[in-house]
Amino acid sequence: MKRLITFIAAIFIFLGFAFFQGNAKQTAKPKIPTVGILQLMNQPALTQIQKGTIAGLKSEGFIKGKTVKIDYQNAQGNQSNLKSMSEKFENENADLMIGITTPSSQSLADVTTKTPIVLGAVTDPKGAGLVKNESHPGGNITGVSDQAPLKEQLDLIRKLMPNMKTLGIIYTSSDNSAVTQYKLFKKLCAEENLTLKAYSISNSNDLNQVSQTMLQNVDAVYVPTDNTIAGAMQTLVKNANNAKIPVFPAVDSMVKQGGVATYSVNQYKLGVMTGQMAGKILKGQKPASTPIQFVKHGELTINLKQAKKLGIHIPNSLIKTAETKGEIFK
Repeated sequence: MKRLITFIAAIFIFLGFAFFQGNAKQTAKPKIPTVGILQLMNQPALTQIQKGTIAGLKSEGFIKGKTVKIDYQNAQGNQSNLKSMSEKFENENADLMIGITTPSSQSLADVTTKTPIVLGAVTDPKGAGLVKNESHPGGNITGVSDQAPLKEQLDLIRKLMPNMKTLGIIYTSSDNSAVTQYKLFKKLCAEENLTLKAYSISNSNDLNQVSQTMLQNVDAVYVPTDNTIAGAMQTLVKNANNAKIPVFPAVDSMVKQGGVATYSVNQYKLGVMTGQMAGKILKGQKPASTPIQFVKHGELTINLKQAKKLGIHIPNSLIKTAETKGEIFK
């Protein structure tokens, strides 16, 4: 009898243990994925991309702090920071990494060939050595390009500056995106028989002197997508205003900082596209078969206050376009 009671008790203990184990498995919370976001530096356009990325992830069901862990790192323009922050993502086994700008993305690519990487605002992914094919990346990297609508931008400059004879372009020689756009813009100007004078800087410390030299030799200035100049835009604008020379940047946030006008890729929307792509990859979509996304047309942004200061007439048709499909700063 004692043996029977002992046996029955053992069965009850076993069943109770199995019940609690099964219940624990049912109530266990699913693993929350970790997304590492690496931003090169503080500047308005990159901040807008970062905010848009968070919004894009949210639209795919990945809510910061609830259904996804975001590890946001800002390298403050320091290359060694990029390296250590990329390694941090890899060491913490991030499920996906997002690089905002080319240097950030290249740094991430240096630490992993397995973890999915989504490019946020990389002008020339193939030229930067990040993918072999933009339609079929084939590896662990895909993303969104911020290639500016150069033809639209040049047409706008010529429309607002009909008597312009010489256009200047200033860019950072170490910025892959800026160099790529310079080469494309140079070819475009040659096709349209427009004289283009190029000036390059190594870092923001060069901008004051180089821009003053440039402004003595041009009728207007074009600035490509350039993180260094964007971070020191006020220096360029100050010198340009003193010389009464208009600046036409490639990015909408640089118009707000003192540029006259541009057709540009909306940086926030670019970030949203980046976040949405990241969300789809977290759900199982493969980077290898996900094409790089490009924005074909820009939105018109106008700084009316700056145009008035320099005596540049903005046609009503452009103002209406910016009011309905772009942005105006007054």
